[in-house]
Amino acid sequence: MGKIIRVAGPVVIADGMRGSEMYEVVRVGEEGLIGEIIALAGDRATIQVYEETSGIKPGEKVVRTNAPLSVILGPGIIGQIYDGIQRPLPKIKENMGDFIQRGANVAPLDFDKKWHFVPKVKVGTEVQGGDVLGVVNETNLVEHRVMVPPDISGTVEFIVDEGDYTIEEVIARIGGKDVKMYQRWPVRKQRPFNRKLDPTELLVTGQRVLDTFFPIAKGGAAAIPGGFGTGKTVTQHQLAKWSDAEVIVYVGCGERGNEMTEVLEDFPKLKDPKTGEPLMNRTILIANTSNMPVAAREASIYTGITIAEYFRDMGYNVALMADSTSRWAEALREISGRLEEMPGEEGYPAYLASRLAEFYERAGYVNVLGTDERKGSVTVVGAVSPPGGDFSEPVTQNTLRIVKVFWALDAELAHKRHFPSINWLRSYSLYLNTIRGWWERNVAKDWYDMRREAMGILQREAELQEIVQLVGPDALPAKEQALLETARSIREDFLQQNAFHDVDTYCPAEKQYDMLRIILKFHALATQAVERGVPVDKIRRLSVKEDIAYMGRIPNDTYKEEFKKIEDKLEAEIAKLIAEVS
Repeated sequence: MGKIIRVAGPVVIADGMRGSEMYEVVRVGEEGLIGEIIALAGDRATIQVYEETSGIKPGEKVVRTNAPLSVILGPGIIGQIYDGIQRPLPKIKENMGDFIQRGANVAPLDFDKKWHFVPKVKVGTEVQGGDVLGVVNETNLVEHRVMVPPDISGTVEFIVDEGDYTIEEVIARIGGKDVKMYQRWPVRKQRPFNRKLDPTELLVTGQRVLDTFFPIAKGGAAAIPGGFGTGKTVTQHQLAKWSDAEVIVYVGCGERGNEMTEVLEDFPKLKDPKTGEPLMNRTILIANTSNMPVAAREASIYTGITIAEYFRDMGYNVALMADSTSRWAEALREISGRLEEMPGEEGYPAYLASRLAEFYERAGYVNVLGTDERKGSVTVVGAVSPPGGDFSEPVTQNTLRIVKVFWALDAELAHKRHFPSINWLRSYSLYLNTIRGWWERNVAKDWYDMRREAMGILQREAELQEIVQLVGPDALPAKEQALLETARSIREDFLQQNAFHDVDTYCPAEKQYDMLRIILKFHALATQAVERGVPVDKIRRLSVKEDIAYMGRIPNDTYKEEFKKIEDKLEAEIAKLIAEVS
């Protein structure tokens, strides 16, 4: 047992800690606040405390736990709302009321609840870490696969019959070791896997600007940087609601409490688009808002990614939303300052880049442990909140060196009420070629060519804007004026999407393709018409343009017939204009 000799905010220095290990969890002070050792020198330990330290004074005791900061992984984790160190907030509220008391120590999972366990192996079977011992139907959307812990292998000497058991009961014995339904895992240690694979499957988000123009693969990593009010949080909410990952982990890391409240209020009411079940039946929320302790903000990211890896190991595709990594980096900066470390750029610690890399590199599409060649993925989407929207600041720049998808939010687009306010000229995706095969297999062979043509039109529009600002659009050749009309349609009718509209909030990949195909068909026919002498003004006044503008709001189950009518009307109206000038 050690004794506190100094307190500086969330950083506590204790004496008499010889034999302690780095990242070991300790209980600090008379109230037993949770802390983690982050530096050792002789018999002194520097501890970051995950709770408010006011009132803690030198001379109070520090008790070792002889274990690193770990999470408990097992049935009951889906649908939970945790704080940054995996304390269940609903249970704490039930026990203590609306305010978390310091030193609160509540088990992350219910050790008394019985789960219906169905064994999948027999006595005498040779198993290794990662093999599935049995399953528990945790929710209607997620089958919880109880796995052999990564460090255990051997012959199954005993396994329980099908029945109801608590997670604390022994369900199997392998190589002389007892196995229960849950595992403990240190959050800072990556869970092992057999090998990493190239991400080739599109993570379908239902957001047109993302899926069609800047796609992310399952197992990929993306960053959404943007200033205040540009729509980072709403974009992440959309990804959490509609992406086709089987499990969602949403980490509210240091953002405002009202944003997290919105998540907590909305998600239980939302239905999964494929099954009609509540979305919370496949979601885990980690709430560590700006008014909660700074040190726990740093831990919450690791808690989230460890939970995500656990479900990946079952063979699921998991999506993790981190909102936002800037607030996490600010926590690193504050703790680094308290430790009196040499500051790097803008006061951030010199190890900022390596910490960001450690986090994002835990994303991936992998062959998981086990003998059955299961595949799983963790897709990481991190919001970045650069002060003043300055993308040259250290967190944004270091993130961009690691991730392969950059969704640049634009304050100017947000001011024009163009949402998602993703700038199509500054954003990019390095997964275009790897997920091209997915589009060609599942949607259409010419997707890549269409996307390239649409991007070419938007880039040409940006070049023409300088001329338009000088001499006006009427000074341009008719063909270029028609191109500007198409570019406006791509921007306003395709890229713009209403997250709060019942239908437009989610757009299936097939519908995205058909919408873009009709807009590009309009471009081809309009170009053909102006070449035949049709005035551009008449093309601007076509009534079919209004139908094209409302394509996103046509119900997803009936859009095929409606799109056919729009296409027929487009061809008829353009043919009529050409006939008038012939």
